[in-house]
Amino acid sequence: MEKIIGKVTGVNGNLVSVEVDGSIRKNEVGYVVVGDKKLKGEVIKLNNGIASMQIYEMTEGIKVGDDVEFTSELMSVELGPGLLSRVYDGLQNPLPELAEECGFFLERGTYLNPIPDKDWEFTPIVKVGDSVHPGDALGTVPEGLFKHDIMVPFGLKDSGWTVKSIAEKGTYNVRATIAVIADKNGNEKELSMVFSWPVKKAITCYKERLSPDETLVTKIRCIDTFLPIAKGGTFCTPGPFGAGKTVLQHMQAKNSDVDVVIVAACGERAGEVVEILKEFPELTDPRTGRSLMERTIIICNTSSMPVAAREASVYTAITMAEYYRQMGLSVMLLADSTSRWAQALREMSGRLEEIPGEEAFPAYLESLIAAFYERAGKVRLNDGRIASVTVGGTVSPAGGNFEEPVTQATLKVVGAFHGLSRERSDARKYPSIHPIDSWSKYKGVVDMDKVAVGRNILIHSSEINQMMKVVGEEGTSADDYVIYQKGEMLDAVYFQQNSFDDVDAACEPERQVHEYDILYDILTLKFKFEDKNDIRAFFNELRQKFLDWHGIVFGTDAYAAKEKEILDFYKAKAVN
Repeated sequence: MEKIIGKVTGVNGNLVSVEVDGSIRKNEVGYVVVGDKKLKGEVIKLNNGIASMQIYEMTEGIKVGDDVEFTSELMSVELGPGLLSRVYDGLQNPLPELAEECGFFLERGTYLNPIPDKDWEFTPIVKVGDSVHPGDALGTVPEGLFKHDIMVPFGLKDSGWTVKSIAEKGTYNVRATIAVIADKNGNEKELSMVFSWPVKKAITCYKERLSPDETLVTKIRCIDTFLPIAKGGTFCTPGPFGAGKTVLQHMQAKNSDVDVVIVAACGERAGEVVEILKEFPELTDPRTGRSLMERTIIICNTSSMPVAAREASVYTAITMAEYYRQMGLSVMLLADSTSRWAQALREMSGRLEEIPGEEAFPAYLESLIAAFYERAGKVRLNDGRIASVTVGGTVSPAGGNFEEPVTQATLKVVGAFHGLSRERSDARKYPSIHPIDSWSKYKGVVDMDKVAVGRNILIHSSEINQMMKVVGEEGTSADDYVIYQKGEMLDAVYFQQNSFDDVDAACEPERQVHEYDILYDILTLKFKFEDKNDIRAFFNELRQKFLDWHGIVFGTDAYAAKEKEILDFYKAKAVN
């Protein structure tokens, strides 16, 4: 095929206009030739022979008349064994290897193979003559904790292919031919363990999509009980700076009931990304006792990198998540933060001179955000296995204003909203998820009718607290003051959780059900008190007993003894 060459006609930041005489398409990759460097870009608009390309590198030195080489390939990622435990940039360049080659300061125009050139022990699961379809497994290789399926590439057009040859069990290079398949016309295709897939095209090689009806356990009490996430569902975590988004993500990544975790730091400040890179390898996986990085992929794209790369990092991450879903695994994608991605879209939209929407964001912002979250889902694969991709995105609204366009566009498409509160984080109430403003459409681990009772008491308690700020404690009735104290206790002993305590950091579903049943008993019982000082003293002591209880391992004799102490204490005050 003849290579198509264009000429640069204009440069506006990361947007380059290219005059091209030939057939190219949207999302096609091209390289701007600057001296001995080739700078990678993607076509985002075509108009009368002029292609608008967003360049994923600094555009300094690009001049009018420079050559642009088009590849006829869409913006893609490389998929195969060796992705887990890796750290990539938004273009899937492995950053540790890039640092070895370039030093402390990355050189533009340097692109390395994303998947290590190494040997894997291959075990075939098909034989010559078998019929296979895109997404079907040809064999497996061991990748850390999992059997990594070596699959028929997803993009093959014809649905029915026949296996002409398959490698015997043994050790092969990742790029060596391990199978040959042929379509019904006899056209043969050699397959290795690696293939590419366009990042902006969803992987749909499954039998059917299922409703996300299974709770994804995070072992965070306020989430699993009051604001649950579903496997294959979506959630967002908006919050102001310093409200605890990063630590909350660490807790979710470490304790969630998923097989693979993908963290996309899409445009976060460099300091926060460094924190992720330093702390994630130190986190211990509760399942294996080894490093959590063994089942984690990090896409590292800081705010100091080119703006356009933020968009690439989001799509790179979701494509990898879908890839591991095709192996029957449960995957969680944590995008931090989608606000930076939206800001990149706004910048490119302005350079394209498009009609702006609210706050100058592009008018199509909502549809792009919706399309991203819609790639999450629980599916039944062709072989009957159930797998899922759960997507959680943080949002960083300026000033903590949840009415801004990115937060509102996200709220329209997600199934759970975990809004972080500046007021709660300043009061050191962590996780700082607001228990009243937040919501979820999914089912949690505790009986939802009992949860509704607790939520109503929280709302009533908050209303009484607001009234007390005006009329004072003395202007509040004893019954209202009891409800206020019940709400405060529920908040303190159930919504707040110490992520730095070895026991309290992860609360199993069985423990949540058990402890909430006791709390429910306290919330619904009537007590006999002498005055408000007696009310305050009773709930303060009860709160401390619960907090001490949280530090004891579930199911032990010490746990049972503390439970009996709590039961005896509050039942002595209860009205029969």
